[in-house]
Amino acid sequence: VPILQKLYAAQADRKSAGIRALVLAPTRELAIQISESFSDYSNGLGLRHTVIYGGVSQNPQTAILRKGVDILIATPGRLIDLINQGFIHLHQVNFFILDEADRMLDMG
Repeated sequence: VPILQKLYAAQADRKSAGIRALVLAPTRELAIQISESFSDYSNGLGLRHTVIYGGVSQNPQTAILRKGVDILIATPGRLIDLINQGFIHLHQVNFFILDEADRMLDMG
């Protein structure tokens, strides 16, 4: 919730589109759950978010990314794939959340 408040407050000063918050989750199930929570909590704020994960076609995911998102929820593999393909640029990220950090570090 604090991230949503800060992103919402900074919208007026925003000069260009780009991912401003990145949430990294170890599994697709957790990433989807986090995305659903962002949908519930950000309703009416005008903040755009999406979730990307492997095991499905990346075409719908990249179509949303092209339109621009404020918050990206991702699994590591798909995030790296889409960075390498040039669909994701992280130079405007102000907030980074590593969900289940202990598990992510155990995974390498």
